[in-house]
Amino acid sequence: MVKEEMQPAQHQMMGYDRAITMFSPDGRLLQVEYAKKTVKQGSTAVGIRCKDGVLLVADKRIVDPLIVIDSIEKTFMVDNHIAVTAAGILSDARVLVERAQLTAQQHKITYDGAIDVLSIVKDICDLKQITTQSGGYRPFGVSLLIGGVDDTGVRLFETDPTGIFFEYKATAIGEGETVVDEILHAEYKENITIKDGLKLAVKALSKAIDDFDAERLDAAYIDAKTRTYNKILMKEIEEACASVRKK
Repeated sequence: MVKEEMQPAQHQMMGYDRAITMFSPDGRLLQVEYAKKTVKQGSTAVGIRCKDGVLLVADKRIVDPLIVIDSIEKTFMVDNHIAVTAAGILSDARVLVERAQLTAQQHKITYDGAIDVLSIVKDICDLKQITTQSGGYRPFGVSLLIGGVDDTGVRLFETDPTGIFFEYKATAIGEGETVVDEILHAEYKENITIKDGLKLAVKALSKAIDDFDAERLDAAYIDAKTRTYNKILMKEIEEACASVRKK
């Protein structure tokens, strides 16, 4: 009797499950929630706002020893002064990053100046939001950390599949988000440098990642003075890892 009563409810929920434009009776968009779960299963990424710039560090999650490690990219340059990292479906991230790159170049050509970080964030989130209320689409299964330096200062934003965004001093996305956030809350300081920020990110990721190794990490930062994108060399990452191990 109980099974017979449950079956219609399950079938009804499956209907809402398959329609992105339809709310379930309890006010949920199930496909959007599934997209957020996809992000939770993605490899971990960390963003830290420092006094001398903004730092992004991400886990490459090497799934096969035969993969060429240098071919895996988890940090991306949008413009000289803006960088992005992601957790979730990286092909979705690539589409959003390429859109952001185009937007930045169009702004530079039109206004002869660099676009501000918030405008890039809003443009990406507008596209993400459209896919949550349009038939024939699925939500982007990716969250982005967008860091940059503009006339307003050093900025760090997190976007999620709903199209919402928040500005952070330090944050994490992906499967290790909870563990990393605990360490960031305990040890982050607003006057932290990029060098010390890298050590903090490495420490947090080492706690969140099984089989942790320096080769798994991809890192970049935007310098506050020069407003330029800089890739962090493997040698510097290994030094940060060694420093964390000593402690």
